[in-house]
Amino acid sequence: MATKAKSSATKAPEGKKPNALQQPLKPSAELASVVGEAPLPRGEVVSKVWAYIKEHNLQNAENRREIIADDKLRKVFGKDKVTMFEMNKHLAQHLK
Repeated sequence: MATKAKSSATKAPEGKKPNALQQPLKPSAELASVVGEAPLPRGEVVSKVWAYIKEHNLQNAENRREIIADDKLRKVFGKDKVTMFEMNKHLAQHLK
């Protein structure tokens, strides 16, 4: 029974406001070029950015925790390289 209660806690109950991770947010124009223009929850934004990174082979082969930005991601991150741990900080600045 405990697992059932735990799984239902991840979704907002009917009539209740979704938590911060479930709240759809509008991406900036720079981020929209990677994830699309539709409002998305933070978790989906991160998933789509990771899919983009893997599709375009943007992880450093020697240090997989490092992301090497292409032109689109450079506009989002503001620099040429970020670690996977810094990435969420940069993404948060592009979500409203």
